[in-house]
Amino acid sequence: MKAWFITATDTDAGKTLVTSGLLKALTKAGYTTLGFKPVASGGQVTASGLRNDDALKIIQASTLKPVYEVVNQYIFEAAIAPHIAAKIADIDISLNAIVDNIHQNSLTADIVLVEGVGGWQVPLNNTQTIADLAKALDFPVLLVVNMRLGCINHALLTMQSIAQQGLKLDGWIANTGQTDETMDCLEQNIDSLKQRIPAPLLAVLPKLNSSDNAYSRTFSRLAEKLCG
Repeated sequence: MKAWFITATDTDAGKTLVTSGLLKALTKAGYTTLGFKPVASGGQVTASGLRNDDALKIIQASTLKPVYEVVNQYIFEAAIAPHIAAKIADIDISLNAIVDNIHQNSLTADIVLVEGVGGWQVPLNNTQTIADLAKALDFPVLLVVNMRLGCINHALLTMQSIAQQGLKLDGWIANTGQTDETMDCLEQNIDSLKQRIPAPLLAVLPKLNSSDNAYSRTFSRLAEKLCG
């Protein structure tokens, strides 16, 4: 089994876009895939219980279709920091439970993707963060960089923290399409990050209004880079 942990420079940076897009491309390439979104804030009340849109997209993009609670163990209705939402709900987010769940349900998958919540240092409880979850899983990391003002600082600090955890950064993805605005000096900013991040730039995601074919081609190339 191959596996990656997908994190980002901040919230709404494109983690789910990358996770679901990559799962679809890997499935198309013939791999059995499974995605996880262990923790999610911002759930909608449905007849089946709380459901998170990001987690549903990940389930839809995966080859394997476990029950919802396997993919998204901890879900909170309020779109707030998960450790705060958990405290309000009197729930303890257990990293051990998350790790055990992912390991137990990944046995038949060729490739597993685990998407974090928010950025790299988002707290999950009083003492542990998303970085601790990634460390506990010990999967190599893919970093999604939201290309906007401030992203160089955010990306380099995240890269340093990933290294401090002793984890391997397998590469980063420049997301140019999270907003309708174009970042000033976009190419220069991407070049600045390429010079400073030792891991390879794996993909540059197109603008939001790009065609589905443009996204499909981008993720197909990304899947090939990761899995050959």
